[in-house]
Amino acid sequence: MEFDYIVIGAGSAGSVVASRLSEDPAVTVCLLEAGGPDSSVLTRAPLGFVAEAQLKKNSVHYTTVPQPGLNGRQGFQPRGQVLGGSSAINAMIYCRGHRSDYDRWAAEGNPGWDYASVLPYFKRAEDSECFGATDYHGQGGPLGVAYLRSPFPTSQAFLRACAAQGLAQTPDYNGAQQEGCWPAQVTQRGGERCSAARAYLTPHLGRSNLTVLTHAQCLRLQWQGRRAEGVHIVRGGQQSLVRARCEIVLSGGAYGSPQLLMCSGVGPADQLQAQGIAVVQALTGVGQNLQDHITASLNWKGLRSDAGFGVCPSGALALLRGMREWQAQRTGCITSNVAEAGAFFRTEAGLHASDIELEFVAAIVEDHSRKLHWGHGFGLHVTLTRPQSRGEVRLASSDARQSLLIDPRYFSHPDDMPRLVKGVQKSLAIMNDAALAPWRGKMLSPISADDPAGIERELRRSADTEYHPVGTCRMGPADNPAAVVGPDLRVHGCTGLRVADASVMPNITTGNTNAPSIMIGEKCADLLRAAARASARSSAGSFA
Repeated sequence: MEFDYIVIGAGSAGSVVASRLSEDPAVTVCLLEAGGPDSSVLTRAPLGFVAEAQLKKNSVHYTTVPQPGLNGRQGFQPRGQVLGGSSAINAMIYCRGHRSDYDRWAAEGNPGWDYASVLPYFKRAEDSECFGATDYHGQGGPLGVAYLRSPFPTSQAFLRACAAQGLAQTPDYNGAQQEGCWPAQVTQRGGERCSAARAYLTPHLGRSNLTVLTHAQCLRLQWQGRRAEGVHIVRGGQQSLVRARCEIVLSGGAYGSPQLLMCSGVGPADQLQAQGIAVVQALTGVGQNLQDHITASLNWKGLRSDAGFGVCPSGALALLRGMREWQAQRTGCITSNVAEAGAFFRTEAGLHASDIELEFVAAIVEDHSRKLHWGHGFGLHVTLTRPQSRGEVRLASSDARQSLLIDPRYFSHPDDMPRLVKGVQKSLAIMNDAALAPWRGKMLSPISADDPAGIERELRRSADTEYHPVGTCRMGPADNPAAVVGPDLRVHGCTGLRVADASVMPNITTGNTNAPSIMIGEKCADLLRAAARASARSSAGSFA
């Protein structure tokens, strides 16, 4: 099998790259995905991701190595493995981050990645039902973005509580002002999840120049010198080689992309040699610079059945009624993303951007919903948006089908714990406000804003990921020894190979990472098309 372009990974960025490249009927594109199709009703129904998590469907469940900052606990790291990747199993919050995130990327030697340069890609991707076409938003793009159709009353009560505690509602956290409280903008269209696959792939699967291979596990890259010319895959028990005439784009995410690079001989030489892998290109930054949003999960019992979802007869009845309503009208509780509202704020007045994100969840979510509680309830995720701790991803095996050694090193930087403690303190004032009193019962794991030491103990006992790992194939200039790809997303020292996903982020964005990953896919497609045009002009000049 031979194609012009091969894209590895059909997640938030890979789906975009494959779709945009295949808009040109003169080129052929092959998209390789280790998971299966996204045809399940659980993927279309927004609330279905909760059932998918319980069934361990459409995802791979990694764990971290024991974390000293979490009292030796191993963190939970689920990632999507299906068309759409993690955008098919996430909570659908559409959040671009703060403009300074991208200006910082550019300032670190990545021209073209400042906020003014990436905003057009966000707008190109978006079909905003919330705002239409504005200076900050796009309309008519592939990705549906809307407000929730049927939120719980506690979500509105949360916004009133924020306002009562001095945190006013922002008109648009993806616009001119991020700070403030907000109802969630979600990647939905018509009451259904709009994953990257639903947005970019499903409408175009009939293109004759686009080949999508699911259940295709990539083993390693094929090299000619330092030029990536193909991918060894296993599918249906049979191994084969897929070749690329032009370029290969690696979009396996913050874990999959560095793993495949290292299994293919690109990475820290000592790590590769320890696994018996021949070094093609020594790049010390591969697998390094791992960043993730660490989150406190606070939960309350509900006094009323409309407080949130419930594990009880009334909760089950509400779900059954919700299923019928969703089937008939695409409204009701099945359209919930659970994380229905939120807020951004600064723990110190001098900060130029928010260091805390809140997500109000219309359910009791403890230990990633793996520990269930009888009755109705709600909770709050308190997330450190700009952590200073840095971790790494290492190979446990030379076989890309095996798991990884994931070490986020949560709370290893001395600044992270005090900031998150301050965030929890302010959050408790919001959650204890009178606006939530009609629904608020007892706190599951009681903590007090007056007891920072007690908050720290609880964080070390129960805090974990908000599912936003980034940075393990860091973007930067070639003279930066920590960089893996350049601003053009080409892997340093290699040809015919780029990386496009959350792994290229030099620094984590201030908020959820799905929308930025889609933007990266849009920009990568433009970079590839520009390179193809330049090559064509060069060839024409040589012929003349």
